[in-house]
Order: sequence, then C-alpha cells, then structure tokens
Amino acid sequence: MRYIKKYFKFFLCLILIFLAFHLYFIFLLSNIDIEFLIYLDILLIVCLALFLFLDASAFYRREREINTYLNMNDFIAPEIDDLEDKKIIEHDFQIFEQKLNDQISANQDLQDFITKWCHEVKIPLSAAMLMDEKIEDTVLKMQLKEQLEKIKQYLNSALVSCKVQGTFDDIQVHKIKLAECVNISIKNNRYFLMNKKTDLQLDLHDESVYSDQTWLVYIIDQLLANAVKYAKESVKIQIFSRQKDNAAELYIKDYGEGIKDYDLPRIFERGYVGSNHHNGKYKSTGMGLYMVKLMTEKLGHTITVESVYQEYTCFCIKFQNIAPYFNL
Repeated sequence: MRYIKKYFKFFLCLILIFLAFHLYFIFLLSNIDIEFLIYLDILLIVCLALFLFLDASAFYRREREINTYLNMNDFIAPEIDDLEDKKIIEHDFQIFEQKLNDQISANQDLQDFITKWCHEVKIPLSAAMLMDEKIEDTVLKMQLKEQLEKIKQYLNSALVSCKVQGTFDDIQVHKIKLAECVNISIKNNRYFLMNKKTDLQLDLHDESVYSDQTWLVYIIDQLLANAVKYAKESVKIQIFSRQKDNAAELYIKDYGEGIKDYDLPRIFERGYVGSNHHNGKYKSTGMGLYMVKLMTEKLGHTITVESVYQEYTCFCIKFQNIAPYFNL
C-alpha cells in the first residue's frame, strides 16, 4: 500500500498514456491489424511488470532496512541516502533531543557539584585565614595571606562562572547604583590594591544602571585584578563614570603594561592569553576576559577596550538606559 501511495501519480500518468494510445490506435488507425496492438500491449505489460517487481522489491527491502534503523537508539540519517521519509527525520530529532537533554542534565550535575565544592572549600579557607593572623613571622604571614587571598578570589570566580554557564535563572536585574558596585569590588580586591600600594583615583557620580549587582561586581573584579596583575612598579588606576547619549559609561583605566596592537582584537576570545608575560611571571588561562565579555553581553551591556603598549589600558562598560532584553 505504501508503494502504491508513493507512486500513485506515476501510475495515474501511465494509465492515462495507455488509454490515450489505445483510443488513438483504435479510432484513428482503423486499418491497422488489432493483433499488432495486442502484441504491443503484452510486450509493454511484461516489461512493466518486470520493472514494478524489481522496483517494489527494492522499495520493500529499503522499508525493512529503515524499520531496522528506526529501532536503533542512535542517529540514522548518516546511514540513509534518501531523507524523504518523514519518520527518519522525526526519529533523529527525538534522538537529538534526548542526547541534548542528557548533556544538559550532565552539565547541570557537574555545575551543582562544582558549586557545592566551592562552598565547602570556603569553610577551611576561612579557618586558614584566621590561623594566618596568628603567625608571628611577618614575612611568612604576608606570603601566606597573599596565596589565601588568591584562592578566595579563584573560588569566587568559579562560583560566578558556574552561574554564567547555567540557565541564567539567577539573573536579577534591578536599578542599582554604579558607585556601590565599584566600592564592593574595591573591597573584594583591597588586599591586592593595598599590597601594591595602588594609587586609586575615583571619579564616580550618582548614576543608576540596570544590571545584576553580583555579576557586575564580578566583571569589575576581573578588570581590577587584571589592572593590578599587569601593573608596573608604580600602580595607578583610574575608575570614572560618564553620561553619554543618555547612557551611563564606566571606565577602568590603568597605566600598566598595556596590550600590544596585534593582541588587542583577540583579548576577549576564549583561551587567548596573548604575548604578554610569556616568561612565566603570570600563568593566564585566557578565560577571565572571555567571561567578562560573555557576562556583559548576557546583561545587555557592551564592553570596549583601548590600549597603548607600555602606556595604558582602558576598559569601558556601556549600560543601556532601559532594562535590557535577555537572550536566555
């Protein structure tokens, strides 16, 4: 039945041609011997029957092959040359959907594990920081304090990164004070800023922006950490805000090592570490600025950078003056 349905138009066309030929032969060629017509009909019927037999055999053999594939729990499209059968597409779509759901579930489990692990590690880390205060050796105390602060910074970064890679259900956009976010970030990085004796210059006004405070603080944290990491002996950082085209802009400018021209277009790429400090002084993962770019885009902000090598680097975050639309 499926074979007839598939070739219904072909059979209908064949029957019409057959009838037209016979009507022409009978009524317009009356002087021709009818035995010739019968002989021709028999010949055509035999040839057509042979063709239909071979074609139908191939068709049903293919049907059995497809039915066998449909029972497989894997993609079958690569095994089938002809994708006209709707069942093949539906089967592969269901398999793809199942594999995607399984992968999402596995990623969610991994994310939950990392989040839980980070929270658990914070407990002994806090205890270690309290124990560090009791160390009498000043040099050892400062060295250990620096390493513990770095671990704390990495843990916070991992926690926020898990949220970024998740479903974004944790995004809570409100109208927040930009200066408040900057102050929280400065507090988070106070140890490294003080240790480097940073000349920190603030010029912030009373701008309010639409953003998620946790995520925005993380973005500023990353930019401040980079400013301190790649600073020269004398650390100078300027953080200032401007109102431009009815939109607030936050600038974080450092007068440190700067970025080379050929590195500048690629600093937001995932895993790109650039050519600076390849002597082993810093081991960059190339993920910090990538996460910053990803988060700003998800929040509906834009981030740009200007830099002159060995002179300065200036990051600019531009905020919309209305609540942004999220592509979740």
